[in-house]
Amino acid sequence: MAKQTYSISDLASELDITTRAIRFYEEQGMLSPTRRGQERIYAPKDRVALKLILRGKRLGFSLAECKTLIELYDPRAGNRKQLDSMLELIAERRQQLEQQLLDIQQMQLELDTAEERCRTALKATGEA
Repeated sequence: MAKQTYSISDLASELDITTRAIRFYEEQGMLSPTRRGQERIYAPKDRVALKLILRGKRLGFSLAECKTLIELYDPRAGNRKQLDSMLELIAERRQQLEQQLLDIQQMQLELDTAEERCRTALKATGEA
């Protein structure tokens, strides 16, 4: 039985991304297809890596963080180290989002205060 492989267009179509994006991730060292002439041949591990990259991007991880997670994956040794790192990144991202939410709420309060002062000033001038 032949080992499953994928062309760049197979992956682009399946994952709804451009072939340029796939080539970019390859340039970053995150994918390592074999070559048959000019044709790129992607293995299942490249497909998994690409899915991890896309998931990481959706979660707000940097490319460097995604690359680290991919490099930690070792099917022979299990993926405990990768999962522990992923949990750490999730906790950090959650903390960043919570801080951003607090910052947004504070800014909304400041906007409310500024708006109220402007309305009060307009009323005082009789132009409201």
